[in-house]
Amino acid sequence: MSGFLRILENEVQLVALLFLVFVYLFRLVWLFKFRSRKERTFPVGKEGRGITRSLMNVAMPWGMESTRKNPGFYVQFVIFHIGVAAAIAASFIIPYWPSLLEIKAVVRLFQVAIAGGLIVGLLRLYRRIAQPRIRLISTPDDYLSLIFMILFFAAAVLAVPNESKTAEWPLILFFGLTAFLLIFVPFSKISHYLYYPFGRYFFGRTLGHRG
Repeated sequence: MSGFLRILENEVQLVALLFLVFVYLFRLVWLFKFRSRKERTFPVGKEGRGITRSLMNVAMPWGMESTRKNPGFYVQFVIFHIGVAAAIAASFIIPYWPSLLEIKAVVRLFQVAIAGGLIVGLLRLYRRIAQPRIRLISTPDDYLSLIFMILFFAAAVLAVPNESKTAEWPLILFFGLTAFLLIFVPFSKISHYLYYPFGRYFFGRTLGHRG
């Protein structure tokens, strides 16, 4: 392994990760400056049940009309996010637990999971471009975020075998994109997951209170 790749896998990734954490902490401090008002309506239901149901909504495709009528969208959602989790895990496993990727079955499992996310990403990009109603409400951030995730998945599929002795360019490409995304994500729509638990909490509390 070259010195450049060693620094890219370690120091560069840690700096980029610390930057992401710093921006997220700053945004959370800003978020908690806003205080929600107490409900003035008469309590009909239980807030706790509403909060629980709202937070678990992501695991209940029957609870939303869009996924209830189009279960394929939910399947795509699951595959895409499994791919995200696998690619992120790979960015830590390659430098800090490389022996795990000496098992061919593990490498293939990661590649299949990440390739699934790649395929869904391409389908989502095609849908956003091909359907006029989706294209109408799409912003540059929508396209950029999808394109960067597609590139990230493709690089991860190539990098997971972790064969730095034969060719370093797949690893350099993967960790270069990883560092870039760690800096880009807090300023893009990809950061929606940061707000998910807070948004679902307040939404569930309100509807739970109102029954």
